[in-house]
Amino acid sequence: MATVADRLISSQPPIGFAHRGARAHAPENTIEAFTLATRLGATGLESDVWLTADGQAVLDHDGVVRSGLRKRPIAQVARASLPGHIPTLAELYDAVGTERPLSLDVKDPAAAAIVVAVAREAGDDAVGNLYLCTSFDQAAAWRELDDDIKLVDSTRLRRVKEGAERRAANLANAGIDVINLPIDDWTGGLTTLFHRFGRQAFGWDAQYRRQLDALLATGVDGIYSDHVDRMMDAIAGRPEVLD
Repeated sequence: MATVADRLISSQPPIGFAHRGARAHAPENTIEAFTLATRLGATGLESDVWLTADGQAVLDHDGVVRSGLRKRPIAQVARASLPGHIPTLAELYDAVGTERPLSLDVKDPAAAAIVVAVAREAGDDAVGNLYLCTSFDQAAAWRELDDDIKLVDSTRLRRVKEGAERRAANLANAGIDVINLPIDDWTGGLTTLFHRFGRQAFGWDAQYRRQLDALLATGVDGIYSDHVDRMMDAIAGRPEVLD
């Protein structure tokens, strides 16, 4: 079992998460997109997870499907009745394996325990490579699911009412491993602050090379991008970290 110190070692080079698979290159959240992302060199994958009416963890962004002229929440639809392009989490593991970090934005809180169970069933590195993204309060409640999963507080700096330093301390006290902020929130000093408390720093919505380079220069530990090719090229040639 990983210790806290093992979990929180800074990731350098940063993890390159393919946002919803290689969504700039293939239909998002499909097995095609995820397998293409691995071929393009992504070192991590990202998706959104929901539960179906029959308790299957499936990967989709909006969580609704069209049925005739109506839209229905995935929570009201059995797995067998979903469109064929929506994969289950188990199918993702079957397609790409368990060796890469997998970041899941848990849209339905009830899905968290199912996700962890599916990862355990997948075996090998699945549980240790699992990052569950949600709000601070929800992430804190999930620490008991498994000591080896990574918990991610996904937010924006303007929503951190207690201030960055207090939030970093709160994350450490609650056993939440990562804070995930949009690219415009990150500075080198802010990354250093969270690292001082043993927390990792992830940045999202970096799409262009100038954005990727600027984010990498802050010393973040993970990046989410739709453009896997640009992201991995930027990580390979990342600039010197800012003070």
